[in-house]
Amino acid sequence: MDVSLESALTDQPGQMAGRSLDEWNAAYAKVESYFHALRIRNKVLLGRLVIQVLRRAMRRAPNEPQLSATQIAVQELDALVTEWFGQVLNHPPTGTDHMLSTRGRLALLLADMPGKWQDQFLRPGPWPAEFVTAMRETFIRSGPDFQLSQMSPRPLDLGPIATLTNFTRLSYTKMILVWLLFGAILVALFKLTH
Repeated sequence: MDVSLESALTDQPGQMAGRSLDEWNAAYAKVESYFHALRIRNKVLLGRLVIQVLRRAMRRAPNEPQLSATQIAVQELDALVTEWFGQVLNHPPTGTDHMLSTRGRLALLLADMPGKWQDQFLRPGPWPAEFVTAMRETFIRSGPDFQLSQMSPRPLDLGPIATLTNFTRLSYTKMILVWLLFGAILVALFKLTH
């Protein structure tokens, strides 16, 4: 069942795929924001990618009335991007592996996809060899390096505030006397000059 935007518009006035145009506008804005976060700046490419995601969401929308258009669009966006990462990185996505999407987005930014290969994003293969190599190398680097470490408790360093609590009564008396002497000198200087 392929839903085109034109047939979706003719459902009912003010509706697309059984949802209001306001819902689809909100979904459009959310998907567009996601692509902006990935630094997709080419307006034509951005529009094409958003429409690609919304078409997938429109296919699902009639079957899932309990979800908003935005929720469906975001789910389709995540699925589409994860599938694409799986193809490019030669790492098939599994239902439990949410790290593929996260590490794939990090690899995109580390490989400078927005600067060099923006037109390759979500495009079916074959991709340029240097793009695939850069993505796979940064994908491997984006994983965590696990190290064993031990943490032993250390006393807290409260800094200068700790020295204020160490004052004794004699210390406060000395401090008050010094300030009184300083004030007396200032008063004496004032009287002598005026």
